Amino acid sequence: MKEARFYKALDGDKVQCELCPHFCLIEPDKIGICKVRKNIKGRLYSLNYAKISSLALDPIEKKPLYHFHSGEYILSVGTSGCNLKCLFCQNWSISQETPDLKQISSEFLVQEAKSNDSFGIAYTYNEPFIWYEFVFDTARLAKENGLRNVLVTNGFINPKPLKDMLQFIDAMNIDLKSIGNNFYKDYCKASLKPVLETIKTSSRYCHVELTNLVISGLNDKEENFIQLRDWIYDNLGPDAILHISRYFPCYKMNIIPTPIDTLKKAQEIIGKKLRYVYLGNV
Repeated sequence: MKEARFYKALDGDKVQCELCPHFCLIEPDKIGICKVRKNIKGRLYSLNYAKISSLALDPIEKKPLYHFHSGEYILSVGTSGCNLKCLFCQNWSISQETPDLKQISSEFLVQEAKSNDSFGIAYTYNEPFIWYEFVFDTARLAKENGLRNVLVTNGFINPKPLKDMLQFIDAMNIDLKSIGNNFYKDYCKASLKPVLETIKTSSRYCHVELTNLVISGLNDKEENFIQLRDWIYDNLGPDAILHISRYFPCYKMNIIPTPIDTLKKAQEIIGKKLRYVYLGNV
């Protein structure tokens, strides 16, 4: 364990986590929504510091990032936990459950990246921001060793932790699950506005690509695609990169797979303003 950053000690040994917009008020011996930050005797600790569930050498396009080190491989690593509760989560076995974890170190990951001819490290698979302390320490060490750092994230993070982390981050794929706040509230147990702020802020510091998972009956209307397109165009410009991803039944959601024709319709509508719109998971 390692003492967490970004929290406030309160009376009665309670703490308030200030890492993400949930601002969890955590009683002694309890954990936050992400399941990996615990109040121990009035101090907040990261339970997953230096613990991994997954480690692989992936093509950068799998993140997905298409305009960053194309054709190269990157060491990819994840842990457990998430601050969202998406009913359609594709990695629920590590984000919503407690998988077997292996103890490692920042030095180990940097050496693994170098020995495998990886240009950097991607923090992915589950939500990297709730692994904040370890990602921060590892990303800093990776930078010192000439490596690039990539985050694959839901973007649900507070401004101060985000800006502190961005000094070491070279690229991000941010999952913009919907342009509607009700979608976030009903299906992810979160809110949209912080994600939009993360996208705008991050795009000023590093390379950013976005992903939108299209789910039939939930965010697949023409108006959804128009609103998504217009927000991206107005805030990031016509060269913004968007990956439209196909949904398949997973975790607690059993809606039929998204028809490919729906994805093509989204690509056509969004492509009227954005130059780089890709179809994924097809």
